[in-house]
Amino acid sequence: MDIRTGFFYLFSALLLFAAFRVITARNPVYAALYLVLAFFQAAAVWMLLKAEFLAISLVLVYVGAVMVLFLFVVMMMDINVDSLRAGFWKHFPLAATVGALIALEMAAVLMGGFRLGEEPRAVTAAVPGAIPLSNTKELGKLLYSQYLYPLEVAAVILLVAIIAAIALTLRKRKDTKQTSSSAQVRVRASDRLRMVKLAPTIVDPEPKPAAAENKA
Repeated sequence: MDIRTGFFYLFSALLLFAAFRVITARNPVYAALYLVLAFFQAAAVWMLLKAEFLAISLVLVYVGAVMVLFLFVVMMMDINVDSLRAGFWKHFPLAATVGALIALEMAAVLMGGFRLGEEPRAVTAAVPGAIPLSNTKELGKLLYSQYLYPLEVAAVILLVAIIAAIALTLRKRKDTKQTSSSAQVRVRASDRLRMVKLAPTIVDPEPKPAAAENKA
């Protein structure tokens, strides 16, 4: 067994351990951290398979953006874990059935890839006259030539989603009070302070005695 095979088994074992801990960890923060570890191990396996673009995309997109946002939300929210576990055993049979079906479907699809057969012929630099290829370069050529229109449609959909998210955050609500920062910057002292002239204070006359009032 060479060193590449050893690294493959090491990364795969860590990946399986992290995936198992994602569904068994009691703390949601720990589960999210184990999921980050699983993503890193999957990226390492893809690097061994010479899929550099997929590995870097997994680290940048999922680990660097999605999981960081997920961790921030989980840590900021006060999640009551006990209430989430209340109906665990009630829904366990249905969840186990769905999980078994997914596992069987994945096994039926992937079983053909594990069968021993003719080894693929890889083009390497050791072969005389072989041209070294870059997965990222070839994928970029394919995206911007054959799949250009689907890529533009996906970009437009993402742009619409971004604009919709910004529009939802900028809408005015009637139950909240908002101040305009530009109006506060342009404010003047005369707008906030108003001078009012009042008449001089007049001293009240002395009250009459009660006996004099009765005689009157």
